[in-house]
Amino acid sequence: MKLVVVESPAKAKTIEKYLGSGHRVLASFGHVRDLPPKDGSVDPDQDFAMLWQVSPDRAKQLKAITDEARQADTLILATDPDREGEAISWHLQEVLRAKKALPKDVQRVAFNAITKTAVTEAMARPRALDEDLVDAYRARRALDYLVGFTLSPILWRKLPGAKSAGRVQSVALRLIVDREREIEVFRPQEYWSLTATFEKDGQSFTARLAQLDGKKIDRLTIGNKGDADAAKAVIEAGRFSVESVETKPFSRNPPPPFTTSTLQQEAARKLGFAASHTMRVAQGLYEDGLITYMRTDGVDMAAEAISAARKAITTRYDAGYVPDKPRHYTSKAKNAQEAHEAIRPTDFSRARAASGDHARLYELIYNRALASQMASARLERTTVELSDGAGRAVLRATGQVVLFPGYLALYEEGRDEKAEDEEGARMPILNRGDVPAKIGVDATQSFTQPPPRYSEASLVKRLEELGIGRPSTYAATLQTLKDREYVRVEKNRFIPEESGRLVTAFLERFFEKYVSYDYTAELEDELDDVSGGRLDWQKLLDAFWRDFKPKAGEVMDQKPSEITQALDEFLAPWLYPPRADGSDPRLCPSCGNGRLSLRGGKFGAFVACSNYPECRYTQKFGQTGGEAASDGPQDLGDGILLKSGRFGPYVERGDKRASIPKDVPLADVDREAAERLLSLPREIGAHPETGKAITASIGRYGPYLAHDGKYAKLGSTAEVFETGMNAAVAKLADAANGGGRGRGASREPIAVLGAHPESGKEIRVLEGRFGPYVSDGTTHATLPKGSDPKALTLGEGVRLIDERAAKGPAKKKGGRKAAPRKAAAKKPAAKAKKAAK
Repeated sequence: MKLVVVESPAKAKTIEKYLGSGHRVLASFGHVRDLPPKDGSVDPDQDFAMLWQVSPDRAKQLKAITDEARQADTLILATDPDREGEAISWHLQEVLRAKKALPKDVQRVAFNAITKTAVTEAMARPRALDEDLVDAYRARRALDYLVGFTLSPILWRKLPGAKSAGRVQSVALRLIVDREREIEVFRPQEYWSLTATFEKDGQSFTARLAQLDGKKIDRLTIGNKGDADAAKAVIEAGRFSVESVETKPFSRNPPPPFTTSTLQQEAARKLGFAASHTMRVAQGLYEDGLITYMRTDGVDMAAEAISAARKAITTRYDAGYVPDKPRHYTSKAKNAQEAHEAIRPTDFSRARAASGDHARLYELIYNRALASQMASARLERTTVELSDGAGRAVLRATGQVVLFPGYLALYEEGRDEKAEDEEGARMPILNRGDVPAKIGVDATQSFTQPPPRYSEASLVKRLEELGIGRPSTYAATLQTLKDREYVRVEKNRFIPEESGRLVTAFLERFFEKYVSYDYTAELEDELDDVSGGRLDWQKLLDAFWRDFKPKAGEVMDQKPSEITQALDEFLAPWLYPPRADGSDPRLCPSCGNGRLSLRGGKFGAFVACSNYPECRYTQKFGQTGGEAASDGPQDLGDGILLKSGRFGPYVERGDKRASIPKDVPLADVDREAAERLLSLPREIGAHPETGKAITASIGRYGPYLAHDGKYAKLGSTAEVFETGMNAAVAKLADAANGGGRGRGASREPIAVLGAHPESGKEIRVLEGRFGPYVSDGTTHATLPKGSDPKALTLGEGVRLIDERAAKGPAKKKGGRKAAPRKAAAKKPAAKAKKAAK
C-alpha cells in the first residue's frame, strides 16, 4: 500500500479518486509542527539548533498518518510545489522517522494543478526532498524567530503600548509611515491650465497651451491668476490654424499571466479584495481543480496550456486575434518561486466557474491568462499643433484611435492611480492650414497633490519592487499590521496609527540597519542564495546574529527614560513643528514657561510640560501643537468644558462626560456638537411593530442602534444624529437577519456549503454572538478573523470542522470539580423546601 500525504482534506479526496486502489490519501492540515513561542526554540550557541514541537491541534491527524505509515510500503509526500510545501514534507518525514514509522521508500512529488493529468504525471516522476529549499525554510523561520523574540521583549519593556516587531512586518510598516511623513511635509503648489475648445465638421476637441511668446509651457509654468488671465486673453484674441499634424501608429502588448503579487494587486484594484481574501479564494479555486497553484513568481505557462489558450481564442474570436507565434514571458524576479508556472485556469474551455467571489476571481484569472496569448492591440496616436497668426501662442491637441483591439477586447490591466490622460480623446480629421472654429477658452486653477497613501495593491507592488519579503507572505504581513492596530484602513488606504508611528520611530532610531529597505532586500537575496544551494543557511544566520545580538543587548541596557529622551529628539520635527509666529514650538501653551517633551506612560507615549505637577498640560502622542488640547479645561460655553484625558479628548458638563469620537475632528467640537454628544442616547421613536423605543448612541465599539435588547451597527457618528425611523427599522431588521451580531440575530444560515465528505452532515455558515462560524450540527468552528463568511468554500469548511473536532470538546471553566460543589449547594435548599411544605 502507498500512503500519500497532502495538506487539505479537499485535496486529499480529489487525489484519491485519481489514484484509485492501492493508495491511501491523508491530509496533514498544513504544518504538523512549529517552533514553540518561547525562549530557547532557536539556539545560536548550538549552530542554531531548532526545537520543533508538534502542534496540539495536529496530534489526532498525525497519529492517523503514523498508523497508516507503519503499514505502508511507500510514503509519497505530495504537498504544495513551493518552499512551504517542501518544509511540510520535511517535517512529516522527520516526525515519522523519530516515531520509527517511516517506510523504506520515501518519494516527493509535486504538481502544479489538481487535475488527473497533472497528478498522474507527477506520480510517475518522483524525486527526493530538496534539501536546499528545506534549508531556506529553516533559515527564514529562524530569522523571523530571532528578530521577533529579541525585538518584541525590548518593545514591551522600553515602549509601553507596543505589541510586536517582525523582520518584514516592521519594514512594511515603515513604508506606510514614510509615506505619511511625505504627505505631512508636502506643500501644495498652485498652477493654471489653459485650454481652448475647437470644432471641425461637427466634432469638438480640446487643445492645451504648449507655448507662449516663444516659451515652452509646462504644467507648473503658470502659477497665478494674473499670468493665467494674460495668457487667456492672448488665446481669445488669436485666430488659430493647424500648423502640423503628426500621426504615429503604435502597439500595446498584453501583460503576462498572474503571479501571486500581480494577482493580489489586480484583485484589489478591480474586485476590492484584501490580499488575505484573494489568497483564501484562490486556495479554494486551486483545491477545486480550477486553477494552477497560486503561490508563484513564474510568468510563463506550460506548452499544452498555451496551445489550449490559442485554441480558445480562435473559438471565441477569430484567427486575427491569435499571434503568429506563442508568447513566452520571462520573470523579472531575481529568484522566482519554485512553482514556476504562472497562475492560470486548468481548462481554457471553461470561461466561467464557481460562484460568488470565487467566480469573480476565476474570471479575472481566466481573462488575464487568455489575454496573455492574444494579439497586440494596434493604435494610432495623432498630435495636432495650432498657432495664432501673430505667432504668440501654440496649442497642442492629442488623441488616439484603436485600429485593432487585440487583447484589449478581453482585458485591460488596472492602474493604482489615474493619470491625467487626454490621449484617449477622439479627434476629427485635420489637415495643415485648417482653421477650426474656436468655441471657448478656459483657465483652470489646480494645485499639486501629495503622494497618495498606499492601497493594498500599491503596497504589495512596492514591497515586490524593493525585493522585501516574498509575495506568498504579503497577505499575512499586511493582516498582522491590521491585527496589531499599527495601521487602519480608510477608503482602501493604509493610515498609520500613533502606535505604528512610535514603533517605527523606535526601530529607526535604535535598529536603523534592520528596518532599512536595502538591508532587508539584501537579506532576501541571501535567503534566495540558500534556496539555490549557493550559501550555507547556518553561515547566513551566524553573520546576522553576530551583529544583531550586541545591538539588542545595548538597547536593552538603556533605561526607559533614556529611550524616551532619544525618541523625543528623533521625533522633534514632527511633534514640535515650527509655529507661524516664530516662537519656540516646545514652549508650553498653558503655563508659558515650561518646555514640552515626550513622556512614557502606562497607556503609551504622550507629550507633557516640564513644570509638572504645577502645570498639568498634556498632549496626545500624534497631536501637533496646533491641535494640542490642554489638560486645563477649554470653556465651550453653557457650562461645557473640553478636556483631554488619558484616553483622549472629551467634553464634560457637571457629572456627565462624552468622549470625542475618532471620526470627529477636534477643531469641529463646539458648544452645539458637545451638547449633542452629551445628550446621547438619542431616541428616534417607537418601533412600529413593538411600540418600544429605538435609540441611537455611541458605545465602546462605535455608533449603534438599540431596540428591545437587539443592536445594529451604524457607519459613522453623523448617522447617530441623522438616522430616521425608516432607516432605523431597516437596519435593525437587516442585523436580525444575519447582518449583525446581537443576541436576537436570526439563525438563518449565511451560506449552505454542502455535505461533509465523510459524515454526510450538512455544513452551514452561521452568525454567532462572537462572529461567524461554520457548523455541521455537532461541531462548531469559528471563522478566521477577517475572512468573508459568504466566500467560504466547502473545502475550507470541512477543514475548519475537522481541525476543531481534532481538538476535542471545549473544557468548561472551573473543570469537573465544580459539579460536586454545585450539587452540595442545592441540598440544603431541597430540605428547606420540604420543611416549608
